Amino acid sequence: MNFTFDTAPNIIFRSGATQDLGNLVAARFSRPILLTDKGLIDAGLVQPALDSLKKAGLDVLLFDDVAADPPAPKVKEAVAAARDHKADGVIGLGGGSSMDTAKVVAVLLNSNQTLEDIYGTNMVNGDRAPLVLSPTTAGTGSEVTAISVITSEDDLKLAVVDNALYPDLAVLDPELTLGLPRHVTAATGIDAMVHAIEAYTNIHRKNPLSDALAREALRLLSSNIVAACETPGDIKVRENMLLGAMLAGQAFANSPVGAVHGMAYPLGGIFHIPHGLSNSLMLEPVLKFNSPNAAHHYAELADVVAPGSSGSDQDKCNSFIKKMVGIVEATGVERRLTQLGISHNDLPRMAEDAMKAQRVLQNNPRKVTYDDALAMYTEVL
Repeated sequence: MNFTFDTAPNIIFRSGATQDLGNLVAARFSRPILLTDKGLIDAGLVQPALDSLKKAGLDVLLFDDVAADPPAPKVKEAVAAARDHKADGVIGLGGGSSMDTAKVVAVLLNSNQTLEDIYGTNMVNGDRAPLVLSPTTAGTGSEVTAISVITSEDDLKLAVVDNALYPDLAVLDPELTLGLPRHVTAATGIDAMVHAIEAYTNIHRKNPLSDALAREALRLLSSNIVAACETPGDIKVRENMLLGAMLAGQAFANSPVGAVHGMAYPLGGIFHIPHGLSNSLMLEPVLKFNSPNAAHHYAELADVVAPGSSGSDQDKCNSFIKKMVGIVEATGVERRLTQLGISHNDLPRMAEDAMKAQRVLQNNPRKVTYDDALAMYTEVL
C-alpha cells in the first residue's frame, strides 16, 4: 500500500479564538492584508479579529471586496492591494471564497508569476508569503486544503493545486458560525458531506487516513446539519459541524472529489449559484449514477449515516442514497434547477462545461460522458 498524506502544519480549534488572533499571528508577520467580504463585515464577524490584530500592533490592511466563486479580476485586484500595502503576510477570514482568494494572494504576493501561470497542478514557483486561514462557515474545508478554485474570465472554474497553498496556521472558531442563515448552513454543510463522500470513493488516491477522516466527518455532519439549521445558536452543534467540515477538507485534500463537483462547477461558473447549493443539487443524481460502481463503498457509508441498514451491498447503498436525500430535503435547500432560473435550453452548455472538469471527473467511480451529464442535469431540472 502506497500513499501520501498532507495537511496544514498548525491547527487551532477553539471558540473565541479569533478574538485572540493578533497574539496568535504576531510572530508571523507585521503588515498583513486581511481578506474577507462585505457581508461578514456587515454581520460584525470581522471586527473582533481586526481589533485583536491592531491591539497586537499589526499594521493590517482590510480588503473586504472578495466575491463569491472568486472571479479572476477580483483576485488580481486583491494581489495588487497586498503589494501596494507592502504586505508581509495574508489572512483569509470567511467562507471558501475568502480563503481561496487569500491562498492565491499569498502565492503571488512576492512572485513574478501571474494567476494564469499557476492554474493547474504543482505550477507554483518560489516562496509564498505567510498565510493564516479562518473559516466562517462549516463547508469548504479550504482552511486545510491545498487547492484554490477561481472563476476565469470566460466563466470556467479553474484550480490552483499546490502544497504551497496549505496555510501556516488554520484558526477554527465555532463562534464565527453561530447564527448563520439557514440556507448558508444547509448549502455549506451539504458541500462538506459531498467532500467526505467523494473522498471515500476516489478511484485513484483513496487511502486509509482519508477514509477514516471521511467517515468521521460524515458522521458529524449528517447527525448535526438539520439541528444546525433548526437551532442556529447551538454552539455544540456548530462545533460538530465545523469540525466535520475540517475533517472532510483534510480527506478530500488527499483523496480528491469527483463528479458531484464536476457537475456543480458550471452552475457556479455560468449562473453564479453558490458552490454548496450547486453540490446539493447534483448530489442525488450523481449518487444514483455512481451506484453500479460504488455500491460497496456507499454500503459502508450507510453504516455511518443510517446505522441499522441491512441486506446486500446494493440494499445498503440504496439506504445510503435515501438517507442522504432525506437529509438534503430536511434542510430546505432548493432541489430543482428551474427554481434557480435555469431552463432546458441551458443544459447542453452546462454538460459541455462539465466535460471540461476532467481534473475531478477522473476521480469518479464511474466514467461520465456528455450524454450522462445531460441526463443528470435533466433529472434535476
